[in-house]
Amino acid sequence: MTDTAQTSTGTPRWLSWIVLGATGLFYAYAVWNAVAHLIGLAGLGLNAMGWFTLLFAVIFPMLVFAAGVALTRRRNAGEQSLVLLAGLGLVAVFWLNVVGYTSLNLDALLG
Repeated sequence: MTDTAQTSTGTPRWLSWIVLGATGLFYAYAVWNAVAHLIGLAGLGLNAMGWFTLLFAVIFPMLVFAAGVALTRRRNAGEQSLVLLAGLGLVAVFWLNVVGYTSLNLDALLG
């Protein structure tokens, strides 16, 4: 006689959703910050390079979050939070690079 009932030894589903929700708020803040920066500089008249740079800064946190969720879909909450926090660090470094680039090379981004 075999027992066909499977027991779940992983993380509860609700804990994974809490980790996704909490880190998702930080990624949303990064997107919101990039949109605010884009709106602020769009009034100055951006050229194609300026639009590309600032729009990519808006899209990049979404891409990193989606990649983190896809990579940790079947992992426990601890591994999921580590991957998503590492992605958030990557987003923060990229954002600092964008802010530094736009402040030092503003004339190259305006058309």
